[in-house]
Amino acid sequence: MSADLAMVLVLLVAAIAMFAAGRPRMDVVALVMIVALPLTGILSVPETLAGFADPNVVLIAALFVVGEGLSRTGVTYRLGDLLSRVAGTSTTRLIVLLMLAVALLGAIMSSTGVVAIFIPVAMSIAARTGISPRQLMMPLSFAGLVSGMLTLIATTPNLVIDAELRRAGHGGFGFFAITPFGLVFLVLGIGYMLFARRFLGGDAAGPGHLARTISGLIADYGVDARTHRYRVGAGSPMIGERLAEAALVDQRRPGVLMIERTRLLRGTQRFTADEAVVAKGDVLFADTAFSAADRERLRLERLKMTDEFFDAYSRQVGLAEVLIAPDSAAAGKTVRTARLAATYGVHVAGIRHRGHTIDDGLADARLAAGDTLLVTGSWSAIHRLGRSRRDYILLDLPAEAAEVAPAANQAPFAIAIVLLMVVLMVTGVVPNVIAALIACLLLGIFRCIDMSSAYRSIHWPTLLLIVGMLPFALALERTGGVDLVVDGLLSVLGGAGPSVLLGGVFVLTAVIGLFVSNTATAVLMAPIAISIAAHLGVSPYPFAMMVALAASSAFMTPVSSPVNTLVVEPGRYRFGDFVKIGTPFTVIVLIVSVLLVPLLLPL
Repeated sequence: MSADLAMVLVLLVAAIAMFAAGRPRMDVVALVMIVALPLTGILSVPETLAGFADPNVVLIAALFVVGEGLSRTGVTYRLGDLLSRVAGTSTTRLIVLLMLAVALLGAIMSSTGVVAIFIPVAMSIAARTGISPRQLMMPLSFAGLVSGMLTLIATTPNLVIDAELRRAGHGGFGFFAITPFGLVFLVLGIGYMLFARRFLGGDAAGPGHLARTISGLIADYGVDARTHRYRVGAGSPMIGERLAEAALVDQRRPGVLMIERTRLLRGTQRFTADEAVVAKGDVLFADTAFSAADRERLRLERLKMTDEFFDAYSRQVGLAEVLIAPDSAAAGKTVRTARLAATYGVHVAGIRHRGHTIDDGLADARLAAGDTLLVTGSWSAIHRLGRSRRDYILLDLPAEAAEVAPAANQAPFAIAIVLLMVVLMVTGVVPNVIAALIACLLLGIFRCIDMSSAYRSIHWPTLLLIVGMLPFALALERTGGVDLVVDGLLSVLGGAGPSVLLGGVFVLTAVIGLFVSNTATAVLMAPIAISIAAHLGVSPYPFAMMVALAASSAFMTPVSSPVNTLVVEPGRYRFGDFVKIGTPFTVIVLIVSVLLVPLLLPL
């Protein structure tokens, strides 16, 4: 092994270790690698930064904008409403239609975005029909993953593999080259989930899911058990100060859900705490139990709690459940440092982490992707938080659909524009990236999307990840790393024939995908698969297709894909649920792929 290859492997192992640990963020890891690779002398600076000019990177960014256009015009939510009407109360029919709808949209949108949109739709249907969310969430994630096998643009790894084929001097995949395989796995996936759902339990909607009322959410998060009422007395040092700045216990602001203020002729007003300057006679609803000494110092009179206190105030003070999205800026921060109050004007009233409610120390609780938060604030503040879907996904809010579809009247234009984009891509009249950019321009012209929402919709960490990992493929090829892996696979499996090698490529891709993102996995595995085909003197397309199929087969753990992470908390799943349900289906996909790929893409 040469010194250059050793340096590249050290950087690669370090990147994989950081990806697996989740620290730092994947885009930061990518930037570190962009800085480190030129310092090795193996790649030049232009070679390392070439990914920023890659047409597929621009194409992926444009597709994020197209997906946002469909969301802003309400196309996705209308599809969810239609699904709810057609499915009725049949769980079987609902699972079939839900998986078909997610797969259909996921074929032209980000699968993570589609699943994020359909989680509240499925939760709402579960509440109305009494179906347990455990029966719906995992089919949702499976359909999101399978959607990556339906079209060339369905998922980033497909585009990465297509680009590697072209770089190696071969023709790329066609728009629907992967579709026959995806359709087979979609049918198998639906049938499998109809059978496997019985092992998920939850035949009926459990407490806190059926009829998600304000009082139900409060009870589910234990807010009622830890909330106390205090009246601000004369001489309190809090009077005249904003609550967030008031001198409180240990110089910390307690978790104040709201302030109640009664004034002559104006009746009783209730509002969120940070908006108010504390006045004498105000009643504070706080999740902090003050000691007798603190009550004396702050001149607070303890009052008896009223039953169902929040229901009476719902017109003035809002309450909602939100999910921490993958790659959210809040992940890894505490509630205090996430600054939801300062940024959105909402207060965290409860947290659920991996199925358990956090009862103490909410302000210092560390947030993670997949956690759900119960937030309180004015309805306008909650709506504002709901529009920040990159970090927080709104789960329970009656007015949600109207708020996240501000361009609902433009839905026919959005549908027509997306169909035009697909036609341009399929016919090859213009390059794929130009077709996507045309769609973006038309979405703007017909007011389906504005510039600010277009920029916000682009998932910059994903783009940086691609740009940061692409140079590794060139570095491994230049230093002999690709040949080393290829020779190893051929020495172990070469005598067993191409079909066994196809299975080996699938298994290696799937195993790497357990630790790093499927995009990074595709970047690493695509040149290896193509090189194996070259050594055997056979077509590269079956081997490239195996990488694409395996990259989308992240069914085995809740951390294998952001799609899985999203459904863990709404479905109340454990790690073992994914292992139990996902592993057998991954084996099914492996066996069918080994049999089907050589038939449709001859060696």
